[in-house]
Amino acid sequence: MSHQTFGIELEVRDYECDMEGIVNNAVYMNYLEHARHSFLKQRGFDFAELTRMGIRLVVIRVEADYLFPLRSGDRFIVKTGIERVSRLRFGFIQEIFRLPEDKPILKARVIGTSLDGDGRPKYFAEVESLFTT
Repeated sequence: MSHQTFGIELEVRDYECDMEGIVNNAVYMNYLEHARHSFLKQRGFDFAELTRMGIRLVVIRVEADYLFPLRSGDRFIVKTGIERVSRLRFGFIQEIFRLPEDKPILKARVIGTSLDGDGRPKYFAEVESLFTT
């Protein structure tokens, strides 16, 4: 996990569970996305403003290891850190732990990049501040 770690606590809602009573695997992607957006917002990044500036942050790859299921009513924390992958790519290292015992639930690495208005990968100094704050 990166030294720049952010955590957000959430709770499983009934409708996020499948017929077996566990969180549907696709729902974990929503948890991870919500945590990434909260992480960026906490660091002063506003998606609407970035878009107006012609900067689009996008996910290009997700690797996830499902370790243990969550169930309705479970409280959990999503921890998020960031790393530089290359000049144009960055990675979010994310982990989910069930509370209160901090049981590991999921580990993920989400790779993103920044695109210009034409949809081409491009380096933006504004994005670089993610790695210096």
